[in-house]
Amino acid sequence: MSVIETIIDIPIEHEKNVCGQFDSYLKKIERTLHVTMIARDGAIKIIGPDQMVQRAKSVFSNLIELSRRGNVIAEQNVDYALSLSFTESDSQILEIDKDIICRTINGKPVKPKTLGQKQYVDQIRKKMVVFGIGPAGTGKTYLAMAMAIQAFKNGEVNRIILTRPAIEAGEKLGFLPGDLQSKIDPYLRPLYDALYQIMGAESYLHNAEKGLIEVAPLAYMRGRTLDNAFIILDEAQNTTPAQMKMFLTRIGFGSKVIVTGDMTQKDLPSGAVSGLDMAMRILKKIDDISFCQLTSSDVVRHPLVQKIVQAYDEFESKKKPADRKRKAHYDD
Repeated sequence: MSVIETIIDIPIEHEKNVCGQFDSYLKKIERTLHVTMIARDGAIKIIGPDQMVQRAKSVFSNLIELSRRGNVIAEQNVDYALSLSFTESDSQILEIDKDIICRTINGKPVKPKTLGQKQYVDQIRKKMVVFGIGPAGTGKTYLAMAMAIQAFKNGEVNRIILTRPAIEAGEKLGFLPGDLQSKIDPYLRPLYDALYQIMGAESYLHNAEKGLIEVAPLAYMRGRTLDNAFIILDEAQNTTPAQMKMFLTRIGFGSKVIVTGDMTQKDLPSGAVSGLDMAMRILKKIDDISFCQLTSSDVVRHPLVQKIVQAYDEFESKKKPADRKRKAHYDD
């Protein structure tokens, strides 16, 4: 395999952003692609096997363009650009970056960061009901919230309804201090956090007082018909089949529904069937319902979260054949 070298010019104002502190991003690219990179005088020399040099060049070209667009390059951006360099989709990272959903109260753009997230956002735009299923850190809830707030601001819906099952995850509700609302609020805190970050606390409270934004436990949805609303059911893996059916039959005219969940983090009693699992089997053939499967490659939290998710996935995949073998032994 021939060894070649190439030089990429980096504008001085973007050099620190794309190379990382103490050239940490450079070193990561070197280790991953087995190339040598020398940064000097606003340029980077890349030395290595032809194919790997081309991949490194593609990664850096994409990172430089992201930096030019005002992005602060994080380790997740580098990891994802590296993973795409091994596919024919490496240029799509720039297409993903163009899709700005909205801006936070501080002016930071909210946009998909992976191909899986881009597909998820596109399906939300197209379909009436979308199931976003995937591990922690894939942006399922946050992107759904951003889409809901943007639809509300654009007048596409009259209100936003956010709900999740207030199931006990090892802690008993009765032992928590305060009245019923005080006991339930900690379970809904992630929804409040996203609202405050994107919309701002003052705007949220103003709209909540008018009844235009509602954050409530799933049990409060029973008996209602929800017209012209953007409805998000979070942590749906903790619903029972009856609760899921109850929720999905609340949908009224002009409404859009997003259901998010992580099948690997159920808090239901042992042996109980998840409403999300059953819905995936029953509703998969209905045209206006979409199921988006996000994976560990779509994790946009700290890179360690991605490694944790991958480690658990590997453990579960090894465990299932062993469980089936053990069950077959007992059946015999």
